[in-house]
Amino acid sequence: MTRLVLLTLLLTATWVSNSASLELNPLVLEEQLLWVSGAQGHVNIYRIPLLTSTPKGSLLAFCEGRKKSGADVGAKFLAMRRSTDKGSTWSPTVFIVDDGQTPDGLNLGSVVVDEDLGAIILIYSVCFFQYHCNPPSTMMLQSLDDGLTWGKPRNLSHQLGVKAFAPGPGLGVQKKYEPAKGRLVVCGHGTLQGDGVFCILSDDHGKNWYNGAALKSIPYNQPKKAQDFNPDECQPLEMPDGSIVINVRNQNRYHCKCRVIVHSYDGGLTLPIDYVRFDEELIDPVVAAGALVKDGVVFFTNPLNDAQRINLTLRWSLNDGKSWEKKSVQLWPGPSAYSCLTFLGSGSAEDRRHIYVIYEKGHKVYDETVSFVKIHLYGGL
Repeated sequence: MTRLVLLTLLLTATWVSNSASLELNPLVLEEQLLWVSGAQGHVNIYRIPLLTSTPKGSLLAFCEGRKKSGADVGAKFLAMRRSTDKGSTWSPTVFIVDDGQTPDGLNLGSVVVDEDLGAIILIYSVCFFQYHCNPPSTMMLQSLDDGLTWGKPRNLSHQLGVKAFAPGPGLGVQKKYEPAKGRLVVCGHGTLQGDGVFCILSDDHGKNWYNGAALKSIPYNQPKKAQDFNPDECQPLEMPDGSIVINVRNQNRYHCKCRVIVHSYDGGLTLPIDYVRFDEELIDPVVAAGALVKDGVVFFTNPLNDAQRINLTLRWSLNDGKSWEKKSVQLWPGPSAYSCLTFLGSGSAEDRRHIYVIYEKGHKVYDETVSFVKIHLYGGL
């Protein structure tokens, strides 16, 4: 082993050791707009941003390109941009799915990375609202070359059954720990009447999928009133003990104007009601939020406001989400909504220092742009 290699290993080990004892003090290093909405070309509004990293060290950003309006219903593109230099530059936008002129188009969606195969898997829905179409379908799209090309969409309805399932929006999980190490877990929600948290699972790298946990709304498949129990869009996380924690949108503000937290201890097969709790520290205006576990720290982003989608804020927890540090970082004071977080998992000293956020950002309304932020976790020291 050369002297240079030994020195590099020593410096990396020193950084890892020292970083564990450093107090987190995140600082925004850079920000850039990835998509700008407006009636330009074939896209009216860009919404529902997702962000993931790949085993080869790329960043992939996705969103819906809504063709005619900002409405959830309608024809859309599935848009993507790719960065191979840690978010400094990005490829031009490519549309990897085009649903034509359907009146009830695709809806993003969750992205899950299979580390064993190096596969990037997108799960999305079509005909979710059953507006001039039926039945709804759950779709899968896969890339085996770091997001450069994508296979044909697969309809998973013959495996999962015909149901209105909207994945995420956010990141799925490939379990790193037992139980069910290697399992792919994607969670989402149902229609407003048939809402709840529902998970789909794969134990063979996405070849076959089956229905897992379900935490249904109350009353289920019936119209809802204010303060009914109605869990909705969600972000699953795997904790170091192998459990899955799901951070959930509290659609009808049952119990509080805050997030619902649910747990699975069997790899996503069940979500026992005994383990449902409400995180009153995570004030929320009813929105999809971002959540991430990195090096034993849980990070969370949402518009920190109990009534309006404004004040996109980064928070973190040092005890698996049981409580949150008083310090926080405001990413944007103005209109802001959906967000997603990721990090590069190489284990290098540089990659351990950073996380990345993508979110909806505007000056007058939150869907004016989709913005990308690179954050140095110790940059404020």
